[in-house]
Amino acid sequence: MTILDSVLGDFFWRAMLGGLGVALVAGPLGCFVVWRRLAYFGDTLAHSALLGIALSFLISVPLNLGVVITCVLIALALVLLSRTRTLASDTLLGILAHSALAIGLVTLSFMPDVRVDLTGLLFGDLLAMTRQDLLWIYGGAAFVLGLLALLWRGLLMSTIHEELARVEGIPVERLRLALMLMFSLVIAVAMKIVGVLLITALLIIPAATARRLAHNPEHMTVLAVGFGVLAVSGGLTLSWHLDTPAGPSVVVTAFLIFLLVYGGARQSRL
Repeated sequence: MTILDSVLGDFFWRAMLGGLGVALVAGPLGCFVVWRRLAYFGDTLAHSALLGIALSFLISVPLNLGVVITCVLIALALVLLSRTRTLASDTLLGILAHSALAIGLVTLSFMPDVRVDLTGLLFGDLLAMTRQDLLWIYGGAAFVLGLLALLWRGLLMSTIHEELARVEGIPVERLRLALMLMFSLVIAVAMKIVGVLLITALLIIPAATARRLAHNPEHMTVLAVGFGVLAVSGGLTLSWHLDTPAGPSVVVTAFLIFLLVYGGARQSRL
C-alpha cells in the first residue's frame, strides 16, 4: 500500500483534501462575489443545486454534472429575466432561489426508490467524500483557476467599471457568462464539504475577511485562499473532535476568523 493509498483510504483526510481543493478555488472566485455584490446570486445558484440533484436521479446522469447543468440553466434564466426589468433583481433572485429549492425537494419526494441523505446535501457530509469526488473537486478547481487566470484582466476591468470595459472592447456579457459557469462548477464540487445551503458562505466569508487586510486585488485573492484553507482545516478538525456537522463547522470557523481579523483591525486603528 502506498502513502497516497493510506491517506486517501481515511475518510477524514479525504474530506480534508477535498475541502482544501474547494478553498483554493472558492477564494479567488469569492473575491468576485464580494466585489460585484453577487451574494444573493450565489445563494440562488446554490439553492438550484438541489433541483439539479433531483433531475440527475430522474434522467440518470452523474450528480455533479446534473448540478452544473442546472446551475448554468438557472444562471442563463436569471440573465434573460433580469433584462425584462419587470421585477427588481433581488425579488427575482428570491423567487428563483426558493422555488428551485422547493421544486427539488418535491421532485425527490416523488422518487421513493431513491435514497437521498438530505441533511448531508444541505449541510455537507464528512463521511460521503470519495475518490471520485476528489477528482471532481481538483479537476473543477484546475479548470476554474485556469479560466480565471486567462480572463483575469477582463473580469477585473468589467468589475471595476463595466461601461469603460465595453468602450475598451472587452466582451462584458461573455465574461459574465463565464463567471456564472465558474460559480456553477464550484457549487457542484463544494456540496460534499459545506452542503447546498452553506456554499455561498464559504465563497463570501474568506473573501470578505481578506478584503480588510488586502492592498490590491491579487493580494486579496491570496489572502482569501489562505483564510479558506484555515476555515476548512479548522472546521473539519472541530467536526472530528466534537462530532459536529462538517459543513456548519467550516462556516463557523470562517466566521470566527472574520471576527478576529475585523476585531484586531479595529483595535489596531483605535
